[in-house]
Amino acid sequence: MFELRRLRLLHEFALRGTVAEVAKSLSYSPSTVSQQLALLEREAGVALLEPDGRRIRLTPEGRVLAEHAARALELDEQARQALAVAPTEPIRISAMPTAAETIVPAALTALAASHPQLRVEMTEAPPEEGLFELTARRFDLVIAEQYPGHTRERREGTEHELIGEDPIRLVLAPHESAVPLDALRDRAWVMEPVGSAVRQWAVQQCRAAGFEPDVRFEAVDLTVHVRLIAAGHAVGMLPDLIWGDAPAGLVLAELPGSPVREIFTAVRTGTRSSEGVAAVRTALAAAFAQHRRPDPPQGR
Repeated sequence: MFELRRLRLLHEFALRGTVAEVAKSLSYSPSTVSQQLALLEREAGVALLEPDGRRIRLTPEGRVLAEHAARALELDEQARQALAVAPTEPIRISAMPTAAETIVPAALTALAASHPQLRVEMTEAPPEEGLFELTARRFDLVIAEQYPGHTRERREGTEHELIGEDPIRLVLAPHESAVPLDALRDRAWVMEPVGSAVRQWAVQQCRAAGFEPDVRFEAVDLTVHVRLIAAGHAVGMLPDLIWGDAPAGLVLAELPGSPVREIFTAVRTGTRSSEGVAAVRTALAAAFAQHRRPDPPQGR
């Protein structure tokens, strides 16, 4: 019989690729991880790891057992949920920045009234990180987004549920007039860093309008985008969800086709029936539906 804790380590190694990363994720020492994986090899009776240059990798047998380990962890989670009378463990959330700033506080207020015994812990993280760590069991629920034409990877053992659609608009400084996208071909732009799905999407919008954007400013924090635009140094594309406490007076203009990004929650299939997870999902969806939206652009 395999020990579940050791199977968890193998599962983590299959996801992260190094003993050091597994140790960092689970707050173990690398030597402890190596020792436990060696004990798992003895239990299995076959080699699970093999040298790969200066590193190690899973053997074919190791990959097979890692797949079974993922299923064993899911079954363990389902069994715990079936036996739970009321939520006792905290619900750990990963929230993208715009959600962390706007809908999460409102959802927590609602949960404090409806489920006062429920402990919710939140970490602000980009969707890519949150969705990966959901599979690794660092988080129980992730709030993420996907832009038109950029569907997020659906990892095995996870489930996505749409919260709603979030319009994306052109944003200009207060003294400007709302103009179509192709009128901004000679302007400086602020966008998220290269490699992000939203950066790729935004650049494609500009190219479809017939120009290559002059991206002079890059920032992950959308508050930086707002400040640069408000000061007149750049123009940008921002989702409506950002307007929780942003400076008033910025000019919004429609993009071609009035695009929207999809906001969704993701959970592991083993916890989808959890009372606590379901309560958090419901509260987040309600908070998103009630979030104040800017008035549709009317031009200036």
